[in-house]
Amino acid sequence: MAARKKKKKAGARTQARRKTPRQGAKKAKTQRKTSRATASRKKAPARKKAARKRAPAKKAPARKRKVKGLTAQDMARTQREISVAEFFAKNRHLLGYDNPSKALLTAVREAVDNALDACEEGGILPDITVAIVHVKAGTGTRGGTQDEAAKGARKRGGPAGTADRYRVTVQDNGPGIVKAQVTKIFGKLLYGSKFHRLRMSRGQQGIGISAAALYGQLTTGKPIRVTTRAKKRGPARRLDIVIDTQKNNPKVLREGETDDLPRGTGTRIELELEGRYTKGPRGVFEYLHQTALANPHAQITFTPPETGAEAHVFARVVAELPDQPREIQPHPYGVELGTLIKMLGATGSRRVTSFLQAEFTRVSAKVAAAMVEEAEINGAKTPKRVTRDEAERLYTAMNAVRVMAPPTDCLAPIGEEALEEGMRKEVEAEFYTTVTRSPSVYRGNPFQVEVALAFGSPLPADKAARLYRFANRVPLLYQQGACAMARAASSISWRSYDLQQPRGGLPVGPLAILVHIASVWVPFTSESKEAVAAYDEIHKEVRLALQECGRRLGLFVRKRKRLAEAERKTDYITTYLPPIAEALQDLLQLSDGQTARVAKVLGSTLRKSRSS
Repeated sequence: MAARKKKKKAGARTQARRKTPRQGAKKAKTQRKTSRATASRKKAPARKKAARKRAPAKKAPARKRKVKGLTAQDMARTQREISVAEFFAKNRHLLGYDNPSKALLTAVREAVDNALDACEEGGILPDITVAIVHVKAGTGTRGGTQDEAAKGARKRGGPAGTADRYRVTVQDNGPGIVKAQVTKIFGKLLYGSKFHRLRMSRGQQGIGISAAALYGQLTTGKPIRVTTRAKKRGPARRLDIVIDTQKNNPKVLREGETDDLPRGTGTRIELELEGRYTKGPRGVFEYLHQTALANPHAQITFTPPETGAEAHVFARVVAELPDQPREIQPHPYGVELGTLIKMLGATGSRRVTSFLQAEFTRVSAKVAAAMVEEAEINGAKTPKRVTRDEAERLYTAMNAVRVMAPPTDCLAPIGEEALEEGMRKEVEAEFYTTVTRSPSVYRGNPFQVEVALAFGSPLPADKAARLYRFANRVPLLYQQGACAMARAASSISWRSYDLQQPRGGLPVGPLAILVHIASVWVPFTSESKEAVAAYDEIHKEVRLALQECGRRLGLFVRKRKRLAEAERKTDYITTYLPPIAEALQDLLQLSDGQTARVAKVLGSTLRKSRSS
């Protein structure tokens, strides 16, 4: 077998040697193609290797580190209660302390409002003294005064610096404050006696003067000093108070007795803070000017911070206090479901019908019976046993049954006569008119609108009318565009009263407009109390009052135009009377004396015809 295989192989080699020349050329060509392909395959990896050498080496992607999430227990350890003082310390702009000039105005406003309220509730004609002293110059643009170092810091992108420091002193002749209440009033936010009362007052939230003390403490580190005497005889008591922001509690740093207070009862507060004093339409002087306008029964003495400046006295015009408003119960139309459920659980009444009569105003026995019948509730049921579903039916019935509007003796409007006297004292003009609307209701809260207009020289004729806004006798100097009173004034067609008016704006001319809203609860748009919310009822009442004043103003303007036109014509004709008399003299051969008498008679006749 092996010999046979060797013989086959030898035969195959011999046959291969015997191939034709054509077959040999074909084989050679195939071998050359194969060798070129092999060479190209060998060179390609070399080029790829060279390319890989020239390219920078790629880094391996970094592994993402896993962040371990917090557990519920971890989050619970970081949570804590925040006091209201701590909240407003970080959000002081909500209270009106968002820039230095506004901060100074807000502090003065809160102190003066408290002084006016205290005097009126004590039955005392207010005599208030306001003094501002410049203590220290600031280094920032907002503070007004600045040095070269502060300028350079701002150019380099550094801090803007600090505002000026002022010491504000406000003193009144009110009934004073008892010792136990002094620290709480000035050192505890949301503490006061007016929040739960439904009666007209300047303050509502119990946050005003304590917020001013908090702002002074934050910007200067100094306490508020309160000196008060609640009895006519004996020394006054002086306290230096700071606020513990973490607990919203007052701390007394210093306490003692002093004779540094005029005889009689009264209170004086001294507060140092950062601010800026301005004389513009939103400054302290303008605020006191408008306060005197809306409170003609008060006398206010103001000493500005300028060196050598004399005190300015806003004199008292009316020697009688306004009527004191009476506290009322809430109206059924102004209570929400949650409040009703809370009242049912806290009342001392034994029957639902007696609860409705005792806790709400204008609810008689007949109205209470109609409410429980509408709600399908047993009127003899104990209020504390009323279920949530029954309370909701009762709430719906309270709004469905017809109830009289709330009483209005809880309001104390300025009055048309006193308002006109205040306007005449503070605004010089030719024409004055006032309107006090009948009381109305929004969300069950009674309110009343008063409007006054002053027109004529020396008010500027080429500028928009000046709008004075008041809420419970307090001037509102900021956020005019967001206020319902300004929107209502702009919505009036003043062209109907012969005044120019741009579209959607106030009229242009020598005009001053005063709008006052008196209410047991003024719906301010924010805690800073700078604008009134646009309820439809309020907007409607302001418009009606403005339209009534506008009609009177239109009559005056048109009459003045007629008189001016008649005077112009009279002057025109008067220039021709002497030539007419001379012509008559030539025609009738009159003497000089007769000619003079003729001219006199003609002039008298002309005046009589124009006056008739």
